[in-house]
Amino acid sequence: MLSRNATGKLGKKKKPDLSMLRIINMSMGFLGIQMAFGLQNANASRILANFGADVHELSWFWLVAPVTGLIVQPVIGHMGDNTWNPMGRRKPYFLIGTLFCAIGLVMLPNAASVTQMMVANVLLLAVIFLALMDASINVAMEPFRALVGDMLPKHQGTIGFSVQTILIGIGAVIGSYLPDWLTGLGFSNIAAEGFVAENVIYSFYTGAFFLLLTILYTIFTTKEYSPQEFAEFEGDKEFEEKPSKFSGIFKDFSNIPAQMKKLGAVQFFSWFALFTMWVFTTSALATHHLGLSPEDTHSKEFNDAGDLTGKLFGMYNLWAVPFAFLLTPLAKRIGKKQTHAVALTSGGIGLILLYFIKDVSLLWISMVGLGFAWASILAMPYAMLVEVIPQKKMGVYMGIFNFFIVIPQIINGLLGGPVVSSIFGKQAIYYVVIGGICMVLGAVLTMIFIKSEDETPREVEEDIKQVHF
Repeated sequence: MLSRNATGKLGKKKKPDLSMLRIINMSMGFLGIQMAFGLQNANASRILANFGADVHELSWFWLVAPVTGLIVQPVIGHMGDNTWNPMGRRKPYFLIGTLFCAIGLVMLPNAASVTQMMVANVLLLAVIFLALMDASINVAMEPFRALVGDMLPKHQGTIGFSVQTILIGIGAVIGSYLPDWLTGLGFSNIAAEGFVAENVIYSFYTGAFFLLLTILYTIFTTKEYSPQEFAEFEGDKEFEEKPSKFSGIFKDFSNIPAQMKKLGAVQFFSWFALFTMWVFTTSALATHHLGLSPEDTHSKEFNDAGDLTGKLFGMYNLWAVPFAFLLTPLAKRIGKKQTHAVALTSGGIGLILLYFIKDVSLLWISMVGLGFAWASILAMPYAMLVEVIPQKKMGVYMGIFNFFIVIPQIINGLLGGPVVSSIFGKQAIYYVVIGGICMVLGAVLTMIFIKSEDETPREVEEDIKQVHF
């Protein structure tokens, strides 16, 4: 029963602080999701090239990811805001997305074998499996962002997203390194023409297993708040059992907070740069560092470049883990927007250095700056955003915020291939440098557009002190 004051309004109840263990439990599934995401980021271009895709086509195939995110995330966010059943508010979507993503992980590297049975076009089938993976990852991933807003009081928001960043980093490191580790265990990294190397195939199987395991862990260890408890946290706002109409998404989009729009401008340049890195690093390493022809996509050297890409992506995710621990104290010292600006600048310099560092054994230096940027990109914009989002609209606004992530990727996907092919003579390293410049521009816009947070150093200090085991 909800208590009411003399005016008949609901008595406001403070959302309780959560222990570090509970925060980790509710975010553990992100580790598995990011293993899948890390496998995709490091190997999708390599797989598509193995299947016959030319370098100028890669960014077009990669459009599958942002297009599915553009459609899926706000829809799932809206549905999650209006889902109330015994399993929970967000957890049903974790489970559904995970099951289909696991299927995509198993099928994508085996598209050539399936093609032989179905007499289909291998690239078309690979893109279908890639779309299945991307759509499913979005179904599972979006509710995790909303869950932090659901479960944590606002002063614990930075901690919550930082914990997610740490788990994301660990998962991505494992996913990125898996092919190289399996090569060391004796699995072949040489692909027969038109097929995918054995080490990649079994890496994807491993990723599917851990995705299922970690999502189930979160589902069984996390109890979401009930509608009545949310009503108490809303204070004098009446709780409505009746779900909002689907068309309400368009109204919500027209009413997005000003802070979200400003963060969106920053996100545009950040994610344009990330998409550039994910799509073109393998080709850049193969041509700029190993001296291969852009058309040489079946040799051992090209697959070595693919393994190296996986290791480098694992490195920046590994560096993101300690930086994630530093985000909260650094935000206390210099402010959230300043922290994000420094991180983006570091990442931009890291991408630019890929051109100047010719010794592949020293490329880890670039990954340090990218690790700092990745940690901040995954945490600080959401920590600034959660302070201005209404509790009842947490899911849909997190989904709408994803527009500012996927739109720059779509634009990049349309332009990147032709630019690399026509302007840079298929030398992808020059486009990677442009990505680094874009990330630096994101840092500049952070300082210009984002207002200083209202949070005082004392409040951030309380944020740290109140996280307990």
